[in-house]
Amino acid sequence: MTDLSERIEGATERLNETIVSRPKTVVLVFLVLTVVFAAGIPLIETETDMTDAFTEDLAEQQAYDTIESEFAGPFTTDEESTQLIHTSSNVLTREELLASLSVLEQVDDQSDLRMDGANGPAPIVAQAIDETAQTPTEQRQVLEGATDRQVRETVRALGEEPGFAGLLADDFNEGSPAASASITVVTHDVPSGFSEEDLSDIQLGVESIADDESANIIIFGEGIMFDEFENVIIDSLAIVMPIVVLLMLAFLIAAYRDPIDLSLGLLSLLLTVVWTFGFLGYAGIPFDQQLVAVPVLLLAVGVDFGIHIINRYREETIQGYEPLEAMRTANNQLMIAFIIVTVTSVFGFGANVVSDLDPIRNMGIASGIGMLFTFLIFGILLPSMKLLVDDFREKHGVPEFNSTPIASEDSSLGRILTLPVKASQYAPTAFVLVILVSGAAMGAYGTGVDTSFDEEDFLPPEDEEWYIEYIPEPFAPGEYTFTQTINILEDRFDANQDETVTIFVEGPFEEEHALEALDRANDDPPSSLAVAPGGEADEQSIITVIQSYAEQDEEFAALVDRNDRSGNGIPDRNLDRIYDELFASPASSQAEQYLTDDRRGAQIEYVIDTEASQEDAAEDGAAFAEDFHYSATATGQLVIFDAITGMIFDSAVDGLILALVLSAVFLVVIYAILERRPLLGIVNLFPIAIAVAFLIGTMRLLGMPLNALTATILAISIGLGIAYTVHTTARFIDEYNATGDPVTALTTTLSGTGGALTGSMLTTSLGTGALALAITPVLGDFGMLMALSVFYSFVASIVALPPALLLWAKFDSADGGFERIPTPW
Repeated sequence: MTDLSERIEGATERLNETIVSRPKTVVLVFLVLTVVFAAGIPLIETETDMTDAFTEDLAEQQAYDTIESEFAGPFTTDEESTQLIHTSSNVLTREELLASLSVLEQVDDQSDLRMDGANGPAPIVAQAIDETAQTPTEQRQVLEGATDRQVRETVRALGEEPGFAGLLADDFNEGSPAASASITVVTHDVPSGFSEEDLSDIQLGVESIADDESANIIIFGEGIMFDEFENVIIDSLAIVMPIVVLLMLAFLIAAYRDPIDLSLGLLSLLLTVVWTFGFLGYAGIPFDQQLVAVPVLLLAVGVDFGIHIINRYREETIQGYEPLEAMRTANNQLMIAFIIVTVTSVFGFGANVVSDLDPIRNMGIASGIGMLFTFLIFGILLPSMKLLVDDFREKHGVPEFNSTPIASEDSSLGRILTLPVKASQYAPTAFVLVILVSGAAMGAYGTGVDTSFDEEDFLPPEDEEWYIEYIPEPFAPGEYTFTQTINILEDRFDANQDETVTIFVEGPFEEEHALEALDRANDDPPSSLAVAPGGEADEQSIITVIQSYAEQDEEFAALVDRNDRSGNGIPDRNLDRIYDELFASPASSQAEQYLTDDRRGAQIEYVIDTEASQEDAAEDGAAFAEDFHYSATATGQLVIFDAITGMIFDSAVDGLILALVLSAVFLVVIYAILERRPLLGIVNLFPIAIAVAFLIGTMRLLGMPLNALTATILAISIGLGIAYTVHTTARFIDEYNATGDPVTALTTTLSGTGGALTGSMLTTSLGTGALALAITPVLGDFGMLMALSVFYSFVASIVALPPALLLWAKFDSADGGFERIPTPW
């Protein structure tokens, strides 16, 4: 035994002795710490806009935000505005326009809704008939006095104006006239520092009026989004956590079979969550949908620790040992395993901190710290509480209901768990090779798994799942309109918005060569962009606006021609005058969409080729931006989401590699120190690598992509799975050192510790799998994958680990085995 090994074991023995000899002091210290951490819970802030959280530092998003703020457009709004989306068979009839104005009138009458103005088809039509009608009441009176024919003719005349047509659905028929949907933007006069909660109250007030008026109007805006995202988190917790608790409770009852031991386990789980949430508050980490999975994750590990400590303690007491000696023995055997599991789990959970995406990084931090808390509470506090409770029981004659271990060699479960040992003891090499080939095949298949990012992953689907209607109050979720609204916007407005790439260009566009330079890049467009008949990219820009208006206005055409020295229809001098004329013309609204007021920013919209994938279009767009003379950035929803998708994939791969490498190095080192058997570290990791390979293969098989949350599951699987192999190996080494027979050692291990593993697997897989019932797809997929990860890790520790340990034992007992290699410690 090396000096370092002796120091480590000495430290754990001293810690165990403190637990056994001073349990009251331990409990008191933990109660004080719980009060401290509980004080941090009220400091937690909620992150509601998950899309912004993922895109905050992206150059593509910054360019997109600049476009949104600098360029005018039919849907250009600021954060202090509310959009009223009106749907019907024809929103342009006099009756439907009056219904829209009736809502606006009600909003205007309520001072607390701070209405400053409104821009939509109804106000525009009313003012076109009578320009003096400035308020919603006056506009309603104008339309009430107008005839249906007068309204139709007015709408028909307005249909030629882009500012009016842009507020209508893509199916707008100017001749009829008719449209299935419209948008009215209500602006609010709010003071500086107006919060999202305040804006949410205003928009909920507008929504209440629309509902009371029985109009087919959906309210859309930043405040509504904030309110629904916040409610999604609350409702998800309200649905998932009770189910998780009930499922875990059912299996914990079966595992503990004693109400007092059960209460101790549940109290430990509660304290783990309290400590973790308190840390989030003190650390300033916002709570978002990603972090809904963290308490479930910690419960999974906590259940495992709790079952092992109680089960191992019972194995000693049932042999006649007194409680103090039984706990001392149990802790001495489990503490090193707990430390190894904790460190490797922190590596697995915390590996996500390398992600460039804040939500994934925050999840890595929260779950890693939470894992440390789990170790402290279950490894130190729970044994202390167990000793105090058993002492109280003995003094007051409180009976034990059932104190037997979960399984034994003579039990049916014990015989089932030892089957892999019996099957593989004669040919462990062949078993290992078969398992290795199977894992490699599944891993190779899984490399084709898709990667995706969609804001709808964080929202309840438009059509609720069947089980939602059966959820009783107060757990039933509220009504959500955000997904429905997004679908309406995507289906009826700007249908090609996901089929374009936008290039944001910064430069002095009054310089003579500016427009020529802007056009020159279009001569050789990438293959993913649609190509016009002339061989140039199919695009819309300030150049196309100039050329389009020149075709309509002879005077402007002459001005362009006089300043076009190259004769290609693109002016190359006196651009400031041309812009002045254009912005003062009827085409000004179109020009404002492509050139900023200070003439230093321009956007160009490129249509994507119908046969090109979004990934190719995004990559080509980014490369294409480099061809521009001025500084240019490719952006747009397609480009932004593709950038996030790439970062998600990188996070998944980087996290997995980091977790594997750190875990492998630590396991090799710790087993070299403690047992002078470093190869045991690789043996420990082998089954988990197989489990991860099967998990990624299953993801592809089920069509479940790596998304904002499931990308973390690969590294997390290392952390979850290590617990199963480490506990098995730790018990095996104890038995192997005592008997020298690997088959006997494995039989004892799997019939004893295997029972605890089984209870832990059933509890955690079904408990974490309850996340599949969450009302958002991203949590549902993560819950299912967590359950699969736990199940695969358990199966791997029962099926793949025994032949690997038998093979290791052959090498260990041979001359030149690793146990004979001296270590520097």
